[in-house]
Amino acid sequence: MKGFRKMDEMEMSITVKAIRLSWLYSGLFLLVWICYDFITTKSFQWLPFILMTSQSLVYWIAQMYLKWKLGKDEE
Repeated sequence: MKGFRKMDEMEMSITVKAIRLSWLYSGLFLLVWICYDFITTKSFQWLPFILMTSQSLVYWIAQMYLKWKLGKDEE
């Protein structure tokens, strides 16, 4: 595709750090939302819980798959 170029190591490092920080922020935001709703309404809200757990699952599954894929290529 025209307009896309491969990132160098510094750009890749910056991008990975930014993604990690945004993932951490959204996870903490959802956790605070769950706690706040539970404290104020005394009921458990499922939407932020499902968002938080699915976000974590996608992260960990992608990380395990990519580690496996890269490890397979080194053999």
